[in-house]
Amino acid sequence: MIPRTMKAVLLRGHGGLEQLEYRDDVPVPTPAAGEVLVKVGAAAVNNTDINTRIGWYSKSVATATADAVVQAASEATDGGWAGNPFVFPRIQGTDVSGRIVAVGAGIAAERIGERVLVDPVLRPAVGSLENVGYVGLERDGGFAEFATVPASNASSIESALTDVELASFPCAYGTAENLLTRANVVQGETVLVTGASGGVGTAVVQLARLRGARVIAVTKRHKARDVLALGAQKIVERGEKLVPALGRDSVDVVVDVVGGDAFTGLLDVLKRGGRYAVAGAIAGPVVQLDLRTLYLKDLNLLGCTVTTPAVFSRLVNLIREGALRPVIGAVYPLADIAVAQSDFLGKAQTGKIVLVP
Repeated sequence: MIPRTMKAVLLRGHGGLEQLEYRDDVPVPTPAAGEVLVKVGAAAVNNTDINTRIGWYSKSVATATADAVVQAASEATDGGWAGNPFVFPRIQGTDVSGRIVAVGAGIAAERIGERVLVDPVLRPAVGSLENVGYVGLERDGGFAEFATVPASNASSIESALTDVELASFPCAYGTAENLLTRANVVQGETVLVTGASGGVGTAVVQLARLRGARVIAVTKRHKARDVLALGAQKIVERGEKLVPALGRDSVDVVVDVVGGDAFTGLLDVLKRGGRYAVAGAIAGPVVQLDLRTLYLKDLNLLGCTVTTPAVFSRLVNLIREGALRPVIGAVYPLADIAVAQSDFLGKAQTGKIVLVP
């Protein structure tokens, strides 16, 4: 039986945690043609959730995520990830695992009961970057008991992993695999990853090792053991100067989700012809670039946001094969989303924070 109403968290506007409204009377969505209704088993927290809430994507904000000026961001008209106005209210939650409980027109009823992992990228046309959207951003997502998604985005998954473990994969591991794919990481190369204890960072460590790369991880000292256990072969403590620690021109690829003041040092340790791939800037989006470093070293700078279906398919196959180890930092009931986001910003945990409705 599908109820008429459900528990969900509505994001009411840009601002602080007070903008998150937990309710138990939100109408359960009805799947349109080509869509399925998923009973959400779990949904993970991501930087995107925080960045959207505080309006960090606005060009009026130039600070780190934790230091963003909410008042300035709340007045911005470009608070969406693509620089567009964000539509409120919105049920966030990009990472969704669960089961299909209803289908819209044109979708086989046999899919009801199927366990699924949701590809969060909404692609109007495969191969195009135009008009791309995301679950939890352009349409309601998984911070609720039920969510509708295009049937093509609901990937059937057979796994012994729990819903909580599965929900840790789509955004973080999809982003990580996209970064490594765009940077064309191959066996024998050395990869330096920042923010290595976070959701994307722990994913990069594992996925780079699966490609046969040597991984150097930047993380806090007290998290070093956790990151080494995932496959990193060397740890650089966060805040440590990279050139003295590693040597100039010493790594093939940098995978960065931090940005901020460390950016210059990341380019200094890249070899000539090296690749820098970025998909986050929690330490600050505005960096200093000496163009001479870029062109005299023949470096490649890669911005990586939109994943391809092939990237997500590879991720699902690796999960099915048991090749990846989900790293769960904490689990909270959906009603405690404000506490979960506060702890997420505190960065005390290694791995993902996951919400259970």
